[in-house]
Amino acid sequence: MAIRLGIVGLGMAVTPHAKSLLELKDRVEVAYAFSPSAARREKFASQFKFPLCDRLETILEDRSVGAVMILTPPNTHLELVQKFAKAGKHVLLEKPLEISTERASRMVGDCKAAGIKLGIVLQHRFRPAAEKLHQVLPDLGKIVSASAMVPNWRPQSYYDQPGRGTKARDGGGVLLTQGIHTLDLFLSFTGEAAEVKSFTTTTPVHRMETEDLACAAVKFKSGALGVVHATTAAYPGFPERIELIGTAGTALLQGTSLNVQFIDGKSIDFKTESGGGGTGADPMAFPHDWHRGVLADFLDAIEQNREPRISGAEGLKVHRFIDQLLQTR
Repeated sequence: MAIRLGIVGLGMAVTPHAKSLLELKDRVEVAYAFSPSAARREKFASQFKFPLCDRLETILEDRSVGAVMILTPPNTHLELVQKFAKAGKHVLLEKPLEISTERASRMVGDCKAAGIKLGIVLQHRFRPAAEKLHQVLPDLGKIVSASAMVPNWRPQSYYDQPGRGTKARDGGGVLLTQGIHTLDLFLSFTGEAAEVKSFTTTTPVHRMETEDLACAAVKFKSGALGVVHATTAAYPGFPERIELIGTAGTALLQGTSLNVQFIDGKSIDFKTESGGGGTGADPMAFPHDWHRGVLADFLDAIEQNREPRISGAEGLKVHRFIDQLLQTR
């Protein structure tokens, strides 16, 4: 029986989710698509033929709705998730969890207390090349170095939109808004960081409140050393890069491609047809396949009564790492 689901928020992030919902229509039925903005509801309706509603309470009060997808700005997440958790509805939440780790932690605790599933949309883990690297990771031996680069581009017009790049709405800059995807994937390979030495700044490329450049040296709890470099000032935007150096070989995950070279002469060259996208001026220029993977796993978690692959507790790990990079205590 298909799970009835409500969409909350019909802004820029909704399109890949809506496409995924259409492709998984045998498993999930969209009961309502909500936005307080009539213009956004009208625009969404011109692209997707889902039922609309203009009151959040319509979704909250409908007992047939078992789950919601929340795609609103980060500073609204805690209150919305609390309302739906209290109503007993499972939540799939767009990243980041919230504008601060403290608020994010409260949210995760509230969902646990309510007994509902909380899944986080960090779709880079569902890229085929990333999943392939997880499979071969043990073959690299002990990881001695691990580095991540996020050379994104956003024009000033992106930050001229109300609330973009502000602490009040977004909670942070390149790390929490763009880099979080790559950093979450990075930590899934490396484990937690023990020590971070970092610099962050707002470059002359942008006029914005938060950081558009972060550089750090990292020592992981495993003993591995590495660097993190993330920016939205790298015109015109380049594929994200994760490099893992092990005692038995080196792996380079660049965008949606993976190359592994082993000391014994073996190698792996894994590429997918779809490009990375989303690193340049159009942040939504990417396929929706990975979002579909997140949604399918979320539905599996509900049906199998298990945690989603990227649960709220799992999502908190990258928030804590970003706090370390920002030297926030």
